Amino acid sequence: MPGLVIDVYGSTAVMQAHSVGMHKYRAEIARAVQAVASDTIRNIYYKSEGTLPFKAGLGNEDGYLIGSHTEDVALENGLRFYVDWLKGQKTGFFVDQRDNRSLLETYSRNRAVLNMFCYTGGFSFYAMRGGARLVHSVDSSAKAIHVTKKNVELNFPDDSRHEAYAEDAFKYLERMGDNYDLIILDPPAFAKHKNVLRNALQGYRKLNAIAFEKIQSGGILFTFSCSQVVSKENFRLAVFSAAAQSGRRVRIFHQLTQPADHPVNIYHPEGEYLKGLVLYVE
Repeated sequence: MPGLVIDVYGSTAVMQAHSVGMHKYRAEIARAVQAVASDTIRNIYYKSEGTLPFKAGLGNEDGYLIGSHTEDVALENGLRFYVDWLKGQKTGFFVDQRDNRSLLETYSRNRAVLNMFCYTGGFSFYAMRGGARLVHSVDSSAKAIHVTKKNVELNFPDDSRHEAYAEDAFKYLERMGDNYDLIILDPPAFAKHKNVLRNALQGYRKLNAIAFEKIQSGGILFTFSCSQVVSKENFRLAVFSAAAQSGRRVRIFHQLTQPADHPVNIYHPEGEYLKGLVLYVE
C-alpha cells in the first residue's frame, strides 16, 4: 500500500501516512491491522504530522487510534531497545536498517568501532554483540545519546567498552585521530528536495573523505545515504570521489539497500531510498 508505513514494536504498531489517501482511511486501516494481528498488537499509534503533504491542510494530530501508551521496549534479532514513537524520528526507530545492522555484527570482532549519527544506538549494540573491543557512539542530539546509553545498558549492563558523545559529527571527525578500524556513517537525509541535491552530494563527499583519511589501514567503512533524491549512482560517485581525494585504496565488500518489506515499484525508482556500501580501506 504505497504511502503507508506500519512498524511494530512489541505490542504497539506505529502507523505513518505519506499520502492524503492513506490518511483518510487511517481508522479503517487500524481496525484491519487489529483484526489480523489481535493476538500480538494491542495499541496502534498514528504518527503522520511530519509526513503528510503540508499543503493538504488536513489539520492532523498524532495520537492513539486504538489502545494507549504501554511498555516501549522492543526486540530485534535478540537485542532489546527502547523506542520513542511519540517524539523520536521516523516511527521511533530505523527498522529498515536491521539487515545491515546484522551484517555489521559479523565484521565487528576485535575492532574499534565508531558509530556516527548513531541516533539511539542501533549499530552500536550490534557491534558490541559482535565482539568489538570498543564502541563509540556520536550524535548531535543529547536526547538521542541518552537513549543510546539506555539501550546499551539494557543489553550490556556495566560494559565499559561503550562511550557516547553528544557532538556535531563533522567536528568530531575532524578532531579524532586514527583510533578506529570500523566506522559507520549513517547520516540523516542530506537532500529532501532536488534543488539541494548538489549541496547534499558535496556533504557526502566531505563526510566520507574525512572518514577515509582517518580510518586505520585494513579498516572497514559502512556508509549510507537515505536521501530519496540521491540516486545510487550519485551516491557511489560521491563516495568514490572522496576515496580518490583521500588517496586511499578502497575495495567494495557489499552494496546495501533496504529490506524486502520496503519494496521498490519499478515505475518509482526513487523508492530505493536507502543506499549503502561496505568498503575495505587498505
